[in-house]
Amino acid sequence: MVHELKELIAFYNVENLFSPDPPSVHRLDPTLSGLRNWDEKRYKNKLLKIAQVFQLIQEAEETLPMFIGFSEIQGQAPLDELAAMAPFNSEYGVVHYDSMDERGVDVALIYDKNKAQLVSSEPITYFFEIEDNNPANYDTTRDVLWCKFRYAGQLLNVFVLHLPSKRERNINRPKREFILKDIREKVININSEQNEAVIICGDFNENPDDENVKNLLYDNQSDKILIDPFFELFQNKTYSTFHYKSGLLFDQIILSKQFFDTSFPLHFTSAKVFNHPKLSSWDRKFAGRPFRTYAGTRYLGGYSDHFPVMTEFTVNI
Repeated sequence: MVHELKELIAFYNVENLFSPDPPSVHRLDPTLSGLRNWDEKRYKNKLLKIAQVFQLIQEAEETLPMFIGFSEIQGQAPLDELAAMAPFNSEYGVVHYDSMDERGVDVALIYDKNKAQLVSSEPITYFFEIEDNNPANYDTTRDVLWCKFRYAGQLLNVFVLHLPSKRERNINRPKREFILKDIREKVININSEQNEAVIICGDFNENPDDENVKNLLYDNQSDKILIDPFFELFQNKTYSTFHYKSGLLFDQIILSKQFFDTSFPLHFTSAKVFNHPKLSSWDRKFAGRPFRTYAGTRYLGGYSDHFPVMTEFTVNI
């Protein structure tokens, strides 16, 4: 029996993978992380948990993802430590930039250095004016990471994002719309000028059926330039995270049309949420939901409040 070669691309919102806080002078001092009692022991446990997630993926899929986008990272140190651990064993490169986000939360990407060659990378930074009549005041958010890789003679553009969150009656929706419009323009240019492949992975803070996400998929002539394979999963009530009683599929990997062409080196076969039982809550009340690290200020010691998401491809080389 011949097994087709396959590759995976993954994205994982790891719920505050931050370096441990220095000891506070006073008990009520604010911490760098914003977390309660985020010490070396809890940090090391978190790193081991995240590494274990990818060991479980490797066991289930018989391979590790070639690209892994991350959100809710603070600084590069946790990623450097993670990439040195099993199952990555220093075979993965790290791409990270410190963003101007008010909480110091970044996106990042690690990649298999044996399979893909990093050609270039840059952060895309967004500033939003605060309406207080003071032009010196502006609101910052997490950068979008844009990497270009060479794989099997093809150039792949990988965008990693974590869009502003849904809070305070969805005040951030215009910011998400602005950022997605900007990425859409970049994709249109890539499509028309270089005809290179595009992968957009991240926590969109919107479901696949939200207008902002749907608009991203079309160019100015209303021709479809991107495909969101997570739309069907969402319709089938497959979720990556939850808010109160609502299941959400904010974590998505959106692909350009090249990946659906059988002659392209990577041919899309499926999208999935990696909701392995070990990553799920032990509490019966929250069965089927991710086992989180914190619930508010209460430390639970879990993996993350999101499940990882993946796209699978057959390799045509």
